[in-house]
Amino acid sequence: MWNKPGTPVPIDASQLVLGLYVWLDLRWDEHAFLTNRFLLKTQNDIAVVQSYNTRGRLYYHPEKSTARPAVRLNTPLADAAVEAAEVVQSAQKAAMLQEMVRAEKAKKDKFRLQKDAAVRADRAWDKAASAAREGLLNMARSPKTAGEQLALLSRETASTIAQGQEILLHLLGDKKDQGPQFHALNTMTLCMLVGKKAGLSEAELADLALGALAHDAGKAQIPPQILKTWPRKKHEEDFYRQHVQYGLQFAAQSGAFSRGALAVIADHHEAVDGSGWPRGTKTASVGARILALVDRYDRLCTPEATGREPLLPSEALSTMFRKQGNEFDPALLHTLIKLLGVYPPGTVVQLSDESLALVVSPGSHSLRPRVLIYSPELPKDEAPMLELAGEPDLKIVETIRPSTLPADVLQWLNPQQRLSYFFSVANAENNSA
Repeated sequence: MWNKPGTPVPIDASQLVLGLYVWLDLRWDEHAFLTNRFLLKTQNDIAVVQSYNTRGRLYYHPEKSTARPAVRLNTPLADAAVEAAEVVQSAQKAAMLQEMVRAEKAKKDKFRLQKDAAVRADRAWDKAASAAREGLLNMARSPKTAGEQLALLSRETASTIAQGQEILLHLLGDKKDQGPQFHALNTMTLCMLVGKKAGLSEAELADLALGALAHDAGKAQIPPQILKTWPRKKHEEDFYRQHVQYGLQFAAQSGAFSRGALAVIADHHEAVDGSGWPRGTKTASVGARILALVDRYDRLCTPEATGREPLLPSEALSTMFRKQGNEFDPALLHTLIKLLGVYPPGTVVQLSDESLALVVSPGSHSLRPRVLIYSPELPKDEAPMLELAGEPDLKIVETIRPSTLPADVLQWLNPQQRLSYFFSVANAENNSA
């Protein structure tokens, strides 16, 4: 349950002292600090805050402060003393203002690079989604044309992943459309990243990408009411499981699928302990084992059947590790968990400064992902992103179940019931983008 920050107490800028935990009620882009709430640690922090017009917009949190505010300077004599001191310190103030401008520019440059990476992923997804949707919807009617479309997308994706020095996973923005491309691209994206970590060649990645894109193509032959039903009766489950064979038939008819890609489709519901289906084999290919665990993860987060409760991303990983671990290749499962981090994209978290955030990318440290800060005064696409790995003063203190959030907060954060992932390749000149 998220608790809003404690009641802040209004203060004047003249009352600032070291040890106060303050709240600047300013837009994120109106100041040089990384967040609106922070502890005053240096005299420079105080000077920067005092340089802003904070009248009626400056507060402190007593429960998080280690000092009490100074007595307010509000007499003519005190004001004159302050003005005299400012004259004496004019050179210092000029230097401070110059540093403040530099800090604001650095903050905004970092923000721009992060947004650029997210935009690249979003645009790449739109292009891939168009090709995937068309290919999947046409697979039953025109297998050859559809197969060529999916194979081209798979080769291009595998080439990008194989040759990219740093591949960044992103939680995408709001996608209003419906269609089979969402699950297909989610599984392809995560499969590619796991496969790269597992050392697959570009050709093997291409087979895995193609199999991931088309693994559910056979569901076009399954009645929608069966796909949406849970739990299923035995005859319904038997019918549902035929989607694997239907998908293999479409893929074979297309002529675009290699033996490796066909094997990925055939065995994506198999398990290493032999409990899977349709064959109950323990020796599925590496590609099929990767798809099996990625497919399970995405379906736990975004169930296909309306009777199943979606899990939070962290709950899905925990369920796979603790309750279903025997079904998956342990090394590949470890790779997926490490890839997504302790706080996978899509997780709502509360930070140590009491702000809310949505995890949008795993980042370089499993405990310190990249997050989007809840900033209701800004449109969501202008809100700040922070790479927590580079901010030692900020950390995640707990995960928040979206259902516990107030309606206005939930509407702004909008953590999607249907999570959508894609990737971007870091710019060669700046690998942090």
